[in-house]
Amino acid sequence: MGQNIKEARLRRNLSADVVAGRAFTSRPTLVRIEKGDSGVGIGIYASVLQALGQLEALANIASIESDKVGQDLIAQSLPPRVRIRKTKA
Repeated sequence: MGQNIKEARLRRNLSADVVAGRAFTSRPTLVRIEKGDSGVGIGIYASVLQALGQLEALANIASIESDKVGQDLIAQSLPPRVRIRKTKA
């Protein structure tokens, strides 16, 4: 993820100082993000993605559509059929 953020910054021809300023963080923190440091808070990642115009990428990280394992588990737990119970009148 860090490498993708760095490449997005470079494609936009933005310096680390500019992106850090727009994200309200320090340049060393941005460098840590670009190196993939897991100790940086998710909120800082969100700020940097926002500064790059890529905030929607954060929503895709745990999206239902990309969770193949979760979809398979749900499909396995679905009953083969559903019965409607008749009530006595």
